[in-house]
Amino acid sequence: MSSTSSLSSAVTTSSAGGTMIDVSSIVSQLMATEQQPLINLQNQQSSYQSQISAYGTVQSALISFQSAMSGLTNANQFQGMTATSSNTSALTASATSTVAPGSYSIGVTTLAQAQALVAGGETSQTAAIGGNGTTTLTFDLGTISGGSLTNGVYAGASFTSNGNGTKTVTINSTNNSLQGIAAAINAANVGVTASIINDGSATPYRLSLSSNSQGASNSVKISVAGDAALSSLLAYDPGNNSGQKLTQTTAAQNASFTVNGIAVSKSSNTVTDVVPGLTLNLLQTSASPINLTIAQNTTATTTAVNTFVSAYNALHTAVSKVTAYNAATQTGAILQGDFAVNTVANQLRAMLNTSVSGAGSFTTLADIGVTFQTDGSLAVDQTKLGTAMSSNFNDIAALFDTVGQASDPQISYTSAASTAQPGNYTVNITQLATQGKLVGSSAAGTTTITAGVNDTLNVSLNGISTTATLAPGTYTAATLAAEVQTEINGTSALTAAGASVAVTQSGGIFTFTSNSYGSSSSVSITGNGASNLLGGAPVSTTGVDVAGTIGGYAATGSGQFLTAGVGNALGLKIQVNGGALGARGTINYSQGYAGTLSLWATAQDGTTGLISDVSSGLQKSITSIGTQIIAEQTRLTALQALYTSQYTALDQTLSSMNSTSQYLTTQLANLPKA
Repeated sequence: MSSTSSLSSAVTTSSAGGTMIDVSSIVSQLMATEQQPLINLQNQQSSYQSQISAYGTVQSALISFQSAMSGLTNANQFQGMTATSSNTSALTASATSTVAPGSYSIGVTTLAQAQALVAGGETSQTAAIGGNGTTTLTFDLGTISGGSLTNGVYAGASFTSNGNGTKTVTINSTNNSLQGIAAAINAANVGVTASIINDGSATPYRLSLSSNSQGASNSVKISVAGDAALSSLLAYDPGNNSGQKLTQTTAAQNASFTVNGIAVSKSSNTVTDVVPGLTLNLLQTSASPINLTIAQNTTATTTAVNTFVSAYNALHTAVSKVTAYNAATQTGAILQGDFAVNTVANQLRAMLNTSVSGAGSFTTLADIGVTFQTDGSLAVDQTKLGTAMSSNFNDIAALFDTVGQASDPQISYTSAASTAQPGNYTVNITQLATQGKLVGSSAAGTTTITAGVNDTLNVSLNGISTTATLAPGTYTAATLAAEVQTEINGTSALTAAGASVAVTQSGGIFTFTSNSYGSSSSVSITGNGASNLLGGAPVSTTGVDVAGTIGGYAATGSGQFLTAGVGNALGLKIQVNGGALGARGTINYSQGYAGTLSLWATAQDGTTGLISDVSSGLQKSITSIGTQIIAEQTRLTALQALYTSQYTALDQTLSSMNSTSQYLTTQLANLPKA
């Protein structure tokens, strides 16, 4: 009725008795009715967009949750140890989880220091010293023992080389000034740093030399062969009173300290090998013993547990906001009752309510005081958490992290793919991994290295090619092995790849052993120094990969690493460091809450996750509706034009009829009356 009434009101009688139509009003009202399907499509599209936005909120929360869970999969966050010094000015320390809680009494008597020497003064740092001939400086590092030291000069002392070989520096007319000598020494990398000091005297320029390494075994001996003036300036033999042309300003010495009353001497002030897993940083001597306390890092563990709870609560809040029902307004949020979000929320809660197998003393979150509240959030009972840490500190890590524990001490858990299932798997080893080796066929021809003659080694290590140049000098077999190892491992190609070789000798026969294991481990050497070191027919052996089974199924070996390829252990990776062939016990693999939830959240956030699938479906619907909207808008535009044309023509017809009616009325009125 309302439409009919509205349309009727658009047809009026003119003051002249004709009819007029409000075409615009009629067409507008007709189009309002015709546009309802378009409005329905637009409302549906807007609803889908709102749902996608809500899904986006949940996905964003899932990403944050996954990031938090991933950050908690490091066991050190739950098993960390603290090292607290009673005198941090003299001693600081750090500890790994391998150090047992306890305390140590440490007394620091001396700090390690490097030797420093100084030459006599010169009037110029650029003027030539001595003649134009060639002089060779030979540097050897070792230990000064016995005798006495007066005004920087030793009497009655002896010098013993540390066996790392001698290195030489050549001085000639191109570099025989103080500046040239200092530059040549620094460029030669002989283990000594040279500098020039101006003391302000009449002969102010003094060459200063300092060992690059701390410790008593790194004192310097300098032999000078050639120019007498250079010998008078630079020769330094601590075992020869008349051969000490340099003055010692700082003696090389070891750090001397005690640990629980046991005397210890180390060449560095950073000590890592006194107590396994404990690093000591000696800063200054102490008049009284320092108490070093090693304790479980309960603060870090508490923080990690609270981070876990906060991450879950943030995700729970995001889900609640888009699925809640407001009883006061009797309205639901955009995704109330949504299957996808409810499924994700239910999966998450189910996983948190599932116990962790193989986690040790704790199998549920409630065991350490983490429980659900009435609103669905998690809360931490700090008292119960503290009790759990006091009773079984290390087991908390297994409750959260993905961990593996082997019964054999020479087998260790490395990692696991998402396909690996928690469980206890037997390990059987049929072949141990070996390293690539190169063994000389005879003793070294000579231990004297001459530049350009036998100093170049072209090395291929694990498929990486590099060239090492040995320092000229006369060595023992042992010191030459050390020099070869140093020069090879110091090349940039091997350093960048993390590759290295161990060089040993027995009876002058050299053996080169790769640091890596497996079928890619190999060593080969050519160059002008190869035959001298290795003889004419050295034997090269390529390494082999470990082989065996995990959980009764054949596993894939790569170096020392064995990875399960089938079965419930699929993707479980272990490292076999040695031991016997055959049955080697078991590997117990457990997936803690953080590890499991990290993988779950990653899957939910991926393109195949349930929410992603639904969002993708809605986006396709929005695109389809958009096409329908364009088609409907095209139809309405054409329909509006048609209505306008039709009602305009009708208006013209009615106007013409109205004019005719008015004319006839006038004519009839003018007819004579009977």
